[in-house]
Amino acid sequence: MGKVIVVTSGKGGVGKTTTSAAFAAALAKRGFRTVVMDFDVGLRNLDLIMGCERRVVYDLLNVIHGEGSLNQALIKDKRLENLYILPASQTRDKDALSLEGVERVINELKERFDYIICDSPAGIEKGAVAAMYYADEALIVTNPEISSVRDSDRIIGMLASKTMRAEQEMEPVKEHLIVTRYNPKRVDNGDMLSAEDVQEILAIPFLGVIPESKSVLVASNSGVPVTLEEQSDAGAAYYDVVDRFLGEERPYRFMQVAKKGILSRLFGS
Repeated sequence: MGKVIVVTSGKGGVGKTTTSAAFAAALAKRGFRTVVMDFDVGLRNLDLIMGCERRVVYDLLNVIHGEGSLNQALIKDKRLENLYILPASQTRDKDALSLEGVERVINELKERFDYIICDSPAGIEKGAVAAMYYADEALIVTNPEISSVRDSDRIIGMLASKTMRAEQEMEPVKEHLIVTRYNPKRVDNGDMLSAEDVQEILAIPFLGVIPESKSVLVASNSGVPVTLEEQSDAGAAYYDVVDRFLGEERPYRFMQVAKKGILSRLFGS
């Protein structure tokens, strides 16, 4: 049976969809059969970041409402054998989502995939609740700024109270923290919370930081998960995060200002 992972955060623009795509692609590269689902009904972006927007014919809501089969809606990634995408509807309202319909789709996916990654919309409304309701584990994505951390804290509260595991008094959703758009120089200057500050406030297990990087924007605009971009610091950081998630030990990188070598110091480059 597959494991359901929700990628969530109360605040918009923190990198949830980028993280969902990168995390799913890295799991697929590691040999796991992986599907990534877009729950942002009406404002879908996952298909753009995955580079399959022109291949969308059926979507999650079509499957839920019996207007198409799951096989028709699933889009196989052209680069990775083990990776599939289930897009959201761009024309309907979030109220068209039902927990019963989501459950049917997820149960079918769990029979076919090792990991089901649920890309949650921003906020705490119906779409976000539907994305997290059946989760086994959660990736809490936050920027190192106080408003983002505060919103993430609220989401942690929802994971503890508004999921199936909470309602049925099962083992709670296992939470993991990812800090995105991290810039150690700005941390040293006092312009940004440190990773340690964020960990202390949220008090959940820490998977790592994703450095602020132009490669994330370039990859997104190109329709390529950043973990498939060669020589990308952000991509390397996501692989570290995935490996830690899978139980492997990895040193924490990208958390200190890089030291310049002697030639750089001499010539100022």
